[in-house]
Amino acid sequence: MADVTRSGSWREELVSLVDHGIRYTGTEDPLAATAMDDLKQNPFNFQVRYEDPEPEDLKDQIKGFAKAWGELLVDLSRGCKDIVQQSLVSEDSYLVKKFGPSVTKVSSKLSFLNEYLPEDRDPVQAWPVIVFVFILALAVLNVNSSHDTPVPIVKKLSIHPPSASRILLPDGRHIAYHEQGLPADRARFTLIAPHAFLSSRLAGIPGIKSSLLEEYGVRLVTYDLPGFGESDPHPSRDLNSSALDVQHLADSLGVNDKFWVLGYSSAAMHAWATLKFISNRVEGAVFVAPMVNPYESSMTKEEMSKTWERWEQGRKFMFSLGRRFPCLLSYFYQRSFFSGKHGSIEKWFFLKLGKTVSMFPTCIPANFLRAGRGALLLSASRGNPHCSLLVGYSRHMFDDVLTFWDGSLGQDKALTEDASFEEFWQRDVEESVRQGQMKPFIEEARLQVSDWGFSLADLQLRRRCPGKGILLWLKSMYSKAECELTGFAGPIHIWQGLDDHVVPPLMADYISRILPSATLHLLPNEGHFSFFFFCDDCHRQMLSSLFGDPLGPLDITVDIDNTDQENTTDDKASPFDATID
Repeated sequence: MADVTRSGSWREELVSLVDHGIRYTGTEDPLAATAMDDLKQNPFNFQVRYEDPEPEDLKDQIKGFAKAWGELLVDLSRGCKDIVQQSLVSEDSYLVKKFGPSVTKVSSKLSFLNEYLPEDRDPVQAWPVIVFVFILALAVLNVNSSHDTPVPIVKKLSIHPPSASRILLPDGRHIAYHEQGLPADRARFTLIAPHAFLSSRLAGIPGIKSSLLEEYGVRLVTYDLPGFGESDPHPSRDLNSSALDVQHLADSLGVNDKFWVLGYSSAAMHAWATLKFISNRVEGAVFVAPMVNPYESSMTKEEMSKTWERWEQGRKFMFSLGRRFPCLLSYFYQRSFFSGKHGSIEKWFFLKLGKTVSMFPTCIPANFLRAGRGALLLSASRGNPHCSLLVGYSRHMFDDVLTFWDGSLGQDKALTEDASFEEFWQRDVEESVRQGQMKPFIEEARLQVSDWGFSLADLQLRRRCPGKGILLWLKSMYSKAECELTGFAGPIHIWQGLDDHVVPPLMADYISRILPSATLHLLPNEGHFSFFFFCDDCHRQMLSSLFGDPLGPLDITVDIDNTDQENTTDDKASPFDATID
């Protein structure tokens, strides 16, 4: 064994290690000699010099972090694998004891399939992958298979050229309006109708025929709310200003007598405002599914709780948002009717109108429950096999089908899926949002759930007499104190469908309790849209209840002939009168 020589003492070895780990041999380095002298003087007082490491950039840090996490996940997966193997796959586990013999028996019968696998593949690992890929392929084929249900095409909103007639208000704003029925000089009655939320002057009474309006002598006037359609926005509108807009509109259109107001759904608050603030101009009011403030303080706890129970969670959230944080509504409006695309009325308003039933799809019309057996006979005569099947039913069986269809689908659901309703709805929405401003819609939503400035109880007709006091007592000694009537004295008619999922029927009951003089028409098997939209019999029923028997338009020719005859008589009598004098 070669001898191992040592050069110098242990202090020399230490000095050589401190100086960058280099040991000098031969000629002595001056720096090493200096360090050696210092170490001899004080062997335990020395400093070690370290070089600063190079700074690590963000990319290297991310790589190191990802690598560390990868190693942790690998270790975790290995641990989980060991746990599964020890607890579930071991011979003593419950699963192996329960299913082991059966699996062994099946795998032995299917072992011949292993011959089709590559020689370097383990069957235990290969077959699960093959089965998974097979199931995934079947799922993809099932989704993309030939279904008869077409994919709905998303239509974009179209902005149409301006076409409305407009009047100038005293404050410089313009209001757009639309007229149906008879002209002003031939109409017996004038009916003014504001529109509901996300609607326009084009709505009016959807589907009403001009011939029916002429038959009852009605002039129907609809207008755009401020900021909707072609009406100018109002800088700070409320329900008082809304009522004044109706008054200015009536004056500008030559309505000298009293007029009727119509409020449908959320437009009811504008009709209520006219009864409060311009009651001297209103002859009567008609409401269809009227919406009241869901936070109305005069509602009992039971009425309020049952009202909120009928709504979906999304609709409740929008009402709460409109009351507390109305500015946040723009986030949801931007993703619905201000997105530039048409959408479902149920999705936009958080509604649940009913379920779609595929029974007799080509036979049942949108207004099936109202059309009845006659519509089926007509469809059967055109060779519809589904309707031919129903026509063979007895009257009792046919009524059972009606009951089943009403409970499963609902008239609102059937109506909103009809092509005519969709065309009307899309055109109305396009006109409503044509200005592209969300502020009027936020104001409308806020007005619905905020303080109206009055209560419905204020509209109840009552006698108000002067109070008590010394001055009033002294005044009564010289003149009799007079009482005055307050509230609205005209007729009020309310139509409410009992299957309404937009405005709960309990709201109509609340109105009837607050205003006992109002006439309430409850409609079984009718929803929010089915009675008011595209129903000739329903429209006739409404006009008949309001105006009685149809008298037709005013006969202008008779009035002119009578006036000419009176003028002729006066001209002939004037010379005779002169001679008497």
